[in-house]
Amino acid sequence: VVALGAHATGMMGNDENVMARLRTAGLETFERVWELPLFEEYEKQIKSDVADVRNVGGRWAGAITAALFLKKFVDYPWVHLDIAGTALGSPQTDLNKSWSSGWGVRLLDRLVADHYER
Repeated sequence: VVALGAHATGMMGNDENVMARLRTAGLETFERVWELPLFEEYEKQIKSDVADVRNVGGRWAGAITAALFLKKFVDYPWVHLDIAGTALGSPQTDLNKSWSSGWGVRLLDRLVADHYER
């Protein structure tokens, strides 16, 4: 939310192909995504002295450390969309007439329609 506000969703993952498809679908549906880095240095924030990993890395780079936490438990290609800013409290627009935006429905519908439906 701090970095992207209510106008773009942070996207992180290890599947460049799906991230590129999401980026394109986001531009077409106006549910835009922006890739955030998963640099190794951020992993220090979720290091723990008493557990395998901490689930909160602190205030700084929270979306990134949340994705790195998920990465610890996933052993296949993945993409994480951090919708904190876009899903709730988005300003009302022609597409969003209520408090909760339903953000991501159009994006994922376009992704599936363009790449996965037969």
